[in-house]
Amino acid sequence: MLNLPWIVIELLNPFAPIFYGVTTWEKAKILLVGAILAPGKRTVSSTLRVMGLSEEAKFAQYHHVLNRAVWSSLEMSKVLLGLVVRTLNGGGPIVLGIDEHIERRRGKKISAKGIYRDAVRTSKGHFVKASGLRWISMMVLSWIPWAERIWALPVLTALAPSERYHEERGQRHKVVTDWARQMIMQVRRWLPGLKLVFVADGAYAVLDLLHACQSLTEPVTMVTRLRLDAALYEPAPPYSGKGRPRKKGERLPTLQTILTDEATFWQTVTVSWYGGVDRTIEFVSQTAVWFHNGKPPVPLRWVLVRDPLGELEPMAVLCTDPQASPIQIVEWFVMRWPVEVTFQEARAHLGVETQRQWSDLAIARTTPALFGLFSWVTLLAHTLVSRQAVSTRSSAWYSKSLPTFADAIAWSRSLLWQSTFRMSSPDDDIVKVSRSFLARLTDTLCYAA
Repeated sequence: MLNLPWIVIELLNPFAPIFYGVTTWEKAKILLVGAILAPGKRTVSSTLRVMGLSEEAKFAQYHHVLNRAVWSSLEMSKVLLGLVVRTLNGGGPIVLGIDEHIERRRGKKISAKGIYRDAVRTSKGHFVKASGLRWISMMVLSWIPWAERIWALPVLTALAPSERYHEERGQRHKVVTDWARQMIMQVRRWLPGLKLVFVADGAYAVLDLLHACQSLTEPVTMVTRLRLDAALYEPAPPYSGKGRPRKKGERLPTLQTILTDEATFWQTVTVSWYGGVDRTIEFVSQTAVWFHNGKPPVPLRWVLVRDPLGELEPMAVLCTDPQASPIQIVEWFVMRWPVEVTFQEARAHLGVETQRQWSDLAIARTTPALFGLFSWVTLLAHTLVSRQAVSTRSSAWYSKSLPTFADAIAWSRSLLWQSTFRMSSPDDDIVKVSRSFLARLTDTLCYAA
């Protein structure tokens, strides 16, 4: 049984009821601690090795935690979301980002894989495709006081299989926005009574999805990019009592027309921008109804933004809450940038894309667990900072004033190495360690790369 410090136990205990059986829960904790401590690939074998269980004869039982044990990833997401909101929410609206991540995986036994556009490597003049698994991740965009930045903390991740996967099984294919709608409704049920704002890129600017957000018993706000040629209309006039009620009013000029019109009145304002800096922008904003034949009308507020210095391309942002202020809408949309940072940090420090499971259940559990581990490590680091002094890694040639996730996971590893495996009192001048622990630590360092 692990000898974990209380600060870790307090963050782990809420997840214990999810696992049916004490044995499964103990194995799950070993895999979690091993995933934090292990360098390189995050396989079950690497976690067992770093935990000193390389000679464990019943190693297959640890694989069973992922590929056959009874526990729910959805329940784990619910608990994690509650922890993040209670710990980091400052009392305002809860802002969540939605985006896709392509996990590059190959192999005949990985049935849910497909070929998708690689948004990271694709540019205007170069199209790149990637083979792998497509995940849709929902992250809480929260201000981290000790980092002085907004971080994107994954709380709910779902696998969106390829169209071929559904065709082979005779199932109806669900597109990305269908998965996003279900995830939004799930989070709404988990957080009743709270104001929720979901931020996404232009791929989620779909009338059916926006209408679904407005039609909930407790509506949520959706902020996405808007096409410059979108068909916008005035609100429908009052019903006259004859015929079918109108869904829209007169057609409005397109945003592209407003952008190029010299008579457009632009307001200048300074807003929080990417990278935690302030930027001066010009904007114009109005309310309208977005409508397309065969689709429900969606009342919204649009904000057209341009850079007075000409360094950035003009863009339009929509918000399904017409009462929201234009400045708030722009700042909500800018908050989604850390989502891409989280994907990169999860690959670099948590070994996303290095796991090697091939069973459907293990695949569906492992990647969401690793993304969730990013949020859990952040919560652990937040608790550490509030209870004791910590320092960032710095040197004579590199002055680092604010911590990043690399520091957060380093603090977590230091706590686990020192508290879990130490054999003597922390007040002693000489700290005693066992030979097995020293051998394990040496082995981990030797194979770190």
